[in-house]
Amino acid sequence: MKLSQPRIAPLTEAEWTDEQRKVLEPVYKEGRVYNVRATLARHWEASKKFGVWGYHVMGDTSTLSPRERELLILRTGWLCQAEYEWGQHVIYGKAAGLTDAEIARIKEGPDAAGWEPFDAALLRAADELHADAFISDATWAALSKRYRTEQLMDVVFAAGQYTLVCMALNSFGVQLDKGVKGF
Repeated sequence: MKLSQPRIAPLTEAEWTDEQRKVLEPVYKEGRVYNVRATLARHWEASKKFGVWGYHVMGDTSTLSPRERELLILRTGWLCQAEYEWGQHVIYGKAAGLTDAEIARIKEGPDAAGWEPFDAALLRAADELHADAFISDATWAALSKRYRTEQLMDVVFAAGQYTLVCMALNSFGVQLDKGVKGF
């Protein structure tokens, strides 16, 4: 973790407004809301709008398969050194079909031995977006062999969304949730 304590403490249940209660209570788990949600709830109006976009990237309207989306998110989390993001999305990645070996290999990047060419292209897209805010022609061409326009756009949207999420998690000091492993 970049910070051992939060800079912005998660909103506690006792602090919820009636509107927040309607949204947060259904996701209340084991007596708490995930730290990321509870922290973002400190800026409620922004959190509501942020959630709409986040639900596109993670939800049913994204054109990416869950596994491919998780490759992008995990690589972005690793590149941003966002331990909270990594820990949460290891769980999502496994649920989406990523193996422990693949998850470990994400840290090594697109040139690690064992990647299928398309998976390597997805990881390379995350690397290029992180380094240069641009997907190279070669990587775009590799992705275009399988992806239609909306999917190509969702690659950029997923990496971009999770870069923003990682910036917030790292800067706000969002701590790992109970039972979630980091790096």
